[in-house]
Amino acid sequence: RVAVVGRPNVGKSTLINRFLGEERLVTFDQPGTTRDSVFVPFSRDKHDYTLIDTAGVRRRARVSDLVEKFSIIKTLKAIDDAHVVIALVDAREGVTDQDASLLGLIVQRGRALVLAVNKWDGLSEEQKEHTRRGLELRLPFVNFASLHFISALHGNGVGKLLGEVRKAYAAAMRDLSTPDLTACLEDAVGRHPHPLVGGRRIKLRYAHQGGRNPPIIVIHGNQTAKVKASYRRYLINYFRKVFRLKGTPIRVEFRSGKNPYAGKRNKLTPRQEKKRERLRKHVKRR
Repeated sequence: RVAVVGRPNVGKSTLINRFLGEERLVTFDQPGTTRDSVFVPFSRDKHDYTLIDTAGVRRRARVSDLVEKFSIIKTLKAIDDAHVVIALVDAREGVTDQDASLLGLIVQRGRALVLAVNKWDGLSEEQKEHTRRGLELRLPFVNFASLHFISALHGNGVGKLLGEVRKAYAAAMRDLSTPDLTACLEDAVGRHPHPLVGGRRIKLRYAHQGGRNPPIIVIHGNQTAKVKASYRRYLINYFRKVFRLKGTPIRVEFRSGKNPYAGKRNKLTPRQEKKRERLRKHVKRR
């Protein structure tokens, strides 16, 4: 299942029609043409897909129509139902706050992602460079996704998208063995240990997979609650590089084992009791 999302009039229905090779979905040069999520099954190169055309998502302050509010709710539901999301950005308008917010929701929901900048044809070199800078500055949190510059209307660059969808899906659904994850963790820590916390070293002992779509990697150790956010990002990037998990967000969870002796006093042997008593008497004499 592949959801196509973006702001109103960014070309979502046009892109799906381009995939299908026919005008199956209604398109119109006015925002709000699509109000409900439309599920369209089709096959390409012996692969079966279900494309989900969604309503455009605007800023909350501009959403007043009750029907539009329900359309946005259905769009968010379509993101949850999808395995991979193709997010469209309008090249002529650049990266907007709505684009960044929508992509943030996609990452938060853990969906695999392909990012496509539509309406790229016809732009001047200056406009293209401005759009590229906007992508780098405003969307660094989706640098795991493949980036494509396309024209859904004329078909330029569209042919590569489904191949990237398959790669992102394979990464999101990949099985990762505990020995491989633990070996990768040990190598990452060996190359760049976590800084000391209160004079004590954080020990990360082993890792295993806790889920798929997105891949969840669970790391066990001591004092893991004190692992810095920057070190979490380092580990995520290291796992991504080693296992080639392009196109999907990765979640890393830390767990610490409970100390069975926490809050308990050591019980002294009779010999230790006698020694402590002698020390007490010695101190009293002074």
